[in-house]
Formats: sequence, structure tokens, C-alpha cells
Amino acid sequence: MWDLTDKQREAGKKAFEEAVRQTRRDFLKQAALAGVVSGGSLGAFYFGYQATLPHPVRVGILGTGDEGCVLIGAINPEFIEVKAIADLRPYNIHRAFEGDWYSADALAARPGLLAKYGWKTRQEAEKHVAVFRDYNELLEAAEQLRLEAVIIALPLHLHAPAALKAMERRLHVFTEKLMARTVGQCKDMARLSRQKGLYLAVGHQRHYNILYQEAVDMIRRGLLGDLHYIRAQWHRGNLPGADSWAMPLPPGVKDPKQDPQANRLAEELESWKRRLAEAKRRGQLSEILEWEKKVAQKEAQIADAELAKKAQQYGYEDKVYKDEKGEVVYYRPAIEELIRWRLWDRTSGGLMAELGSHQLDAAGIFIAAAHGGVKQLPLNVVASATRPLFPADREIEDHICCIIEFPAPGYVPGDPIHGRKKIAVQYASINGNGFGGYGEIVFGTEGTLILEREKESMLFRQGGETRIGVGGGAGPTLDTQASGPAQRAEAGGLTREVSRGYTEELEHWAWCIRNPAPENQPRCHPEVALADAVIALTTNMAGREGRRIVFEPAWFDIHRDETPEGIPPTIRDEG
Repeated sequence: MWDLTDKQREAGKKAFEEAVRQTRRDFLKQAALAGVVSGGSLGAFYFGYQATLPHPVRVGILGTGDEGCVLIGAINPEFIEVKAIADLRPYNIHRAFEGDWYSADALAARPGLLAKYGWKTRQEAEKHVAVFRDYNELLEAAEQLRLEAVIIALPLHLHAPAALKAMERRLHVFTEKLMARTVGQCKDMARLSRQKGLYLAVGHQRHYNILYQEAVDMIRRGLLGDLHYIRAQWHRGNLPGADSWAMPLPPGVKDPKQDPQANRLAEELESWKRRLAEAKRRGQLSEILEWEKKVAQKEAQIADAELAKKAQQYGYEDKVYKDEKGEVVYYRPAIEELIRWRLWDRTSGGLMAELGSHQLDAAGIFIAAAHGGVKQLPLNVVASATRPLFPADREIEDHICCIIEFPAPGYVPGDPIHGRKKIAVQYASINGNGFGGYGEIVFGTEGTLILEREKESMLFRQGGETRIGVGGGAGPTLDTQASGPAQRAEAGGLTREVSRGYTEELEHWAWCIRNPAPENQPRCHPEVALADAVIALTTNMAGREGRRIVFEPAWFDIHRDETPEGIPPTIRDEG
């Protein structure tokens, strides 16, 4: 979030290492005593579960799009055995097996089932993994496949229906965030999991990121002093015609006059075929393999065109958008709602659900650490949700900004002095300018902690107003300008190859299934995930309605029927 140089980061490395030295020393000492060996699961020891299972959990995956394939890439085969997958799109089924060859980074995040389990061909893989198009068909075959659990990475509006159907079949559930599209649905999921005695985990992976665990330890040790403010952001450079959430549609779906990307996939396929022919002409075997994979993936993406006439059968909708004069300004076919589901209110929760929920979850983790590990409910929220950039090709906002107040230690409701002891959390997610990227800044009276991209931590051990400038010919420096003599901040920078937490959250969920006990619970269990959903969905309401909303404690209680939307859960609470 601050554009620090490599020299500055390296110069500050000592400060961060000193801050976490005790944590690591204690951890490594305990790990040695516990017999943790090289190649074992560091996350397993760190988060309190065993590094292997006697038998992996037999799992079906509902939804193998971008995030579903990331979860496939995070699977540890010693913990999870994938027995079935389901997705409507040929493109997603292809990537689930073959991996995402769009770029080196994409392939690293989404290597595919063949690479994950060591199968040589898709034909070999399909001897082990059943393939379904409709997730309902997979669930109906669950007993025949001897499934024990499902991973849900479907569009948001399907999280609750799929999870409830799975749990009715006595399947444990891991679902991507947000928990559900409404708070009432979240409570239904939580209640059914309790009634059936099943594990329900939600994919807020920062609960399993060692970097965030170290941050919690620093806060508990008092290294930041008293927490009083958290600032977080997720800024992206998306603009009309270049939006990562408006993925290109198959040829023939939209008129090129209405959609500039209407012919993009066909043009890319022809270009990639030429690159493949050139690689063959030169006899470059590695390039031939790469371009063969790319061409096959692009052909699979174009094959999604078959859904142009089928998407409505699976519940997706056509929609016509008109202006105040009644003239049509945009037409959205059902296949567009399916492929670009993050852009529509019915299928998505917008920026707060897809991005902001992660970072408000992180803020909650930090604030709980300041309260000795006791999770705190937010008090109120004000927000602004705006649409200054994009045309009528979506319903969600371009930008959302909010301030949420949480209790600080010593907070007493209604007290003239202690009633103002609060921690403010400021969050912004915008399009059109990616400056600062994404991350969180935690402000304390004795230090400031910056976490960037879930992979980097920087600790500044002094307070005051901080800015980055240039001085003394030594490149950028971080200076502290207080109301008095200027102070030099002790900057800390450390980048490590740390897991973002996807593997650990799946491992721990599987371990809990194999070791059922009241004390063995996923770190993001229903009560935690419900709170994240309440915050995200209520913030959407505040931004769209332009008002301050006071959070009601009953919204966060799975045993109470009240919800911010006023729509109660449908499953009766049995206590």
C-alpha cells in the first residue's frame, strides 16, 4: 500500500525480525520437541492439527471456476481425495483437469488435477474423478461415489442452496466466502450444520496465514501499544473494456457493437494457433507443449457457447436494462449472468463480498487480539457506494468506501467517556486506479504494522504522522512528522514465501472431519463466517441507502431470527 523501495525494505528487515524473533524461537523450539521434520506441514503444527491423515477425505468439488481451481491447486492429496467435480462450463472443467495455461502465474495458482495427483492424461484422471455439469447431479450421486464432503466454489447465490442440499445428504461442507448471499441463508447453513453434526468451514484464508498469526502475536504482546485505527484497501485498475470481472464471452453471444470483446476469444485462438505453428516450425518442444496447452484451453473457453441456449435451464436469467425514457441501454443474456456473475446483484455481493469481506475479517482478527482473543462485534457503519466509471453493463458498484466502528478495550456503551473508546476501521475498494494494491495497516500508540498482498509485513516502531519522501541522496525514506521535532521511524520490511492459507484451511477442515470433537473446529466456523457476512452485507446496504446503520447483536446470533435485510432464516432453530 506504500510504494517502498527494495533498499528501504531491506534496511528495515531487522526491525520486523526482532519483533517476531521470540514468536519464531518459541515456535521452532516446540516444533523440534514435537518431532516436526523437513517436508512436514508447517501450517499443521502452527495451527494445531496433525501433518498427515491415515485416509484422505473423499470430496466432490462444486464449481471449478477461477476460485474453484485455486482450491484444487491448494489441495494436499494426503488430506483430500477428489472423487468428483461439477461445473456447467466446458472451460472450467478443462482447467480443473489441465490447469490454467493463460500465464505462468495462473498455472502456479491453478495447476489442475493432473499435476496435483500425478495423472498423465485426462482420460486417466477421469477413471478417478467423475465429471458432472449440474452440481445437483453430483450431490445425487454422492452415496454411490462414497463422498464424505464437498467443496463449494459456485457463484455466491448458490452457496446456501448447494450447502443445504449437501448437508441434507450428511456431507461436510467447505464453502468459499462469502458464506451466503443473505444473512438469513447464513443462519440456515449454520443451524443445519449444527443439527446434522457436520463440519461447515468458510474460506476466509487469512485465519490460516502464518503472517497474520504473527501479527496477532505482536498485538497480544503489546508491540503496537493500544490499537485505535485500521486502514485497509483493495484498489484495482479495472476500467470499461478492461475489467477482470467482465470476462470475454464466447463468439456469437453478443453483438460486437454492444460488447467490444465479442470477438476477442476467436481472435486470440487464431493468434495462439499461429504461435503454435511457429513453434512447430522451429522444433521447440517446450514451446510446442505450452502452445498446445494454450490452444486447447482457448478452444474449451469458446466451447462455452453451448450454454447460450442452456443457461436459463440452470436458473440464469436474461435481462433488459432501460433508461428513464424507456429506451434499451443494455441487454444481458443468461449466459452473461453465468460467466460474469460477480457483476450482478442477484448472483453477487459486489466488492464487499468478493474483496472487502476478506479484509474486514482480518480487521476483526486484529481487534480480537487487542481484546485478548475475544471476538468483538462491530457497532455501526457508514458507507459510500458509487458508480462513476462503468456503463450499464453491470449492477454492482465501481467503488465502495466505509468506516466501521468496533469497541476498543475499556469500551462502555452509553458512558460519556468510555462510550467513545472505539477502534475505527476504514476500508476502500475502488476500480479505475490500482495505486497501493491491497493490504491492511494497523495503527497502535507504539507502532504501525503494514501487511501487503498477504505476503509481506512491515513494522514501524514509532507513531506520528508518517509519509514517504526523499532525503539525503539516499533514495526514499520513511519520515515521521509529529507535532514537534521530526522523528525518524524505524522501518521494517520482510518478504517471505508464505502460504496464503488456502492449503492450511483445507487441511484443517479435513483433519477435523477425521477427528470429530467439540474442541476441534475450523478457525472460520459458522459463527465467525456469519459475522463476516453480516458486516459485508450490511455495509452494502449502508452504501446503497446512504445512511448510518447500527449493528444489532441479534444479527450475529445463529439462534436468533433477526437479520439486517428483514428476511428471517427458514430453518427452525433447535437450540
